[in-house]
Amino acid sequence: MYQKKQFVYQNQTPRKVLVRTYTEQDFEELIQIQRESFPPPFPDELLWTREQLENHLRLYPEGALCAEVEGKLAGSVTGLRVNYSYEDPDHTWEEVTGGGDISPHQPDGNTLYVVDLCVRPEFRSLDLGRLLLQGLYERVIADGLDRLLGGGRMSGYHQYADELSPEQYIECVLEGELKDPVITFMLRSGRTPVRIVRDYLEDEESHNMAMLMEWRNPFKSS
Repeated sequence: MYQKKQFVYQNQTPRKVLVRTYTEQDFEELIQIQRESFPPPFPDELLWTREQLENHLRLYPEGALCAEVEGKLAGSVTGLRVNYSYEDPDHTWEEVTGGGDISPHQPDGNTLYVVDLCVRPEFRSLDLGRLLLQGLYERVIADGLDRLLGGGRMSGYHQYADELSPEQYIECVLEGELKDPVITFMLRSGRTPVRIVRDYLEDEESHNMAMLMEWRNPFKSS
C-alpha cells in the first residue's frame, strides 16, 4: 500500500493532501471524478466501470493511486507494467491498456505505463496531477523500471488543425509559442516527448492525436 502525506497551497493557505492506493470503497467516487474530469465530447464509454477498477486492484494495485484533499477524494492515476522498446511499432490506448481494464499487464514489464490521470476541476489549482505522477515516478524507482510512459492526447490541437500539422503544432508547444492543456502539463511534470502517435484514442479535441511521453529512471543508464 502506498501512502504519502503532504501539504499543498491554495491562495497562500496550506491544505493537507494524502496520496494513497485506492480501494474498492473509492470506486463510486472515482467514477464520478471521471465524469467531472472528462465531460462531453469525451466518449462516455471510455470512463471507468466498476469492473475495470476491480481489475486494477487485482492485477496491479501498485499502479492505482488517488489523492484526497482534507478527506475529499480529488483525483486518481492508474498504470500497468508493459515491456517497451523504442523500436516497437505505434500502439493505441485500447491495445496497450486493454481498453482500460489493464488486462495486458506484464508483472515483469520494464515500463510503467499510465492508463489514466484525472483531477476534479475544483482541485486543479492545487497541482494534484503532478503529485499523483510523482507517486508513479517513485514506483518506477522502487521497482528498478526503465521509465514511466504514456500517451498524452493533444487536447488543444482542434483549434489549430486547419493551419498546422500535428508535428508543427507540437513544435509550437515545445517552443513555448502555444500551450496545450495536456502536453504542457506533462512537460511541467518532467515528461519528455518520444513521438507523435496517430489514431491513439478516439477523441474529437485532439483529432485522435497523442504525444507519447516518458519519464526515465534517473538511476538507470539510457
